Amino acid sequence: MTAAKGLNLYSRNQQLADSRLLEQYAALVRRIAHHLLARLPSTVQLDDLLQSGSMGLIEASRNFDAEKGASFETFASIRIRGAMLDEVRRQDWVPRSVHRNSRRVSEAVRNIEARTGRDAQDHEIAQEMGVSLDEYNQYLADTAGSRLFSIEELSGQEDSSFEVADDNGSEPLAEVQESRFQESLAKAISALPEREQMVLSLYYNEELNLKEIGAILSVSESRISQILSQAAARLRGRLADWKNV
Repeated sequence: MTAAKGLNLYSRNQQLADSRLLEQYAALVRRIAHHLLARLPSTVQLDDLLQSGSMGLIEASRNFDAEKGASFETFASIRIRGAMLDEVRRQDWVPRSVHRNSRRVSEAVRNIEARTGRDAQDHEIAQEMGVSLDEYNQYLADTAGSRLFSIEELSGQEDSSFEVADDNGSEPLAEVQESRFQESLAKAISALPEREQMVLSLYYNEELNLKEIGAILSVSESRISQILSQAAARLRGRLADWKNV
């Protein structure tokens, strides 16, 4: 068999294997896509999530290492979701002014808390930024959509602990740094104001939507969006020394 024929045969076999993989885990990809879609602006299309998720599934199948202890479905779920999030970020529907104001909020929170040693309050943050309280609340509302993935963004690549080690030997150090960052993130979350902790827990752990959380806390859906944005800004400010987030 010539090298060209061997390559063609390998390619056909790989395509067949990929096709079977996509068929077997189609329900998993669709379930993750619908779960994310419920948290995204209407501009994000389901087909885009499905396509990127399918690519993440194929990548997962080629990088899976059973010796690391995780089941393939667990590993694949992380890769699929990460691929979808990457696609959403590449589309980046958020205007630059919203990103800029989000950074300003985080910087203001960090400055206030460094001076006072306590949680920054809404009116203090607005004053630090030189805007009215209404303008500050509008900034939070504007950044709500872009901050839906703030926890994932703060913690870096969600599947970093499953990566195959590099030959250059740098992976152990990276894993140690990531582990320490995760510890710092957990501490930062536990130090948030009680209401912000509760909203984060209901949103990320219990997977409730904004309307459901608002009903539990007896506040509007828009107020829950603001609380999520403010919690994210507070975390980003407190963890700024770790990563340029």
